[in-house]
Amino acid sequence: MAAFRFEVVTPERTVVQQEVEYVSLPGTDGEFGILANHAPLAAVLEIGVVEFGSRQGEREFLALGGGFAEMHGNALTVMGNSAELSYEIDVERAKAAKARAEQRLRERSEAVDFARAEAALRRALARLKAAGGNNRK
Repeated sequence: MAAFRFEVVTPERTVVQQEVEYVSLPGTDGEFGILANHAPLAAVLEIGVVEFGSRQGEREFLALGGGFAEMHGNALTVMGNSAELSYEIDVERAKAAKARAEQRLRERSEAVDFARAEAALRRALARLKAAGGNNRK
């Protein structure tokens, strides 16, 4: 399989910068894949898990806090609001964030911002899924 340049950047840092054979991204209409020599593309990305594969056949995962993707000149750049590689994720912290978000969503109070609580829950679920990604078959 042919390779292409893949980069994930956030306002804080460059998270990934390597040659890969494929990338799966969480788009607004569902997951979509990118292979080498893909047509130029600009896409909005949702909170979710990004999966990518290297030339050595390794699969890697990261939790993405939404953002944008641009494919141009056989290079894919993801500009994310936040991004954490699977091995960087503190699973206990993600579980606690999930529980807090679920509790806020159960509360029927005007003080609860449901959109923020739902986004927090989606981020926590993406982090947990990415952290467990290397255990998937």
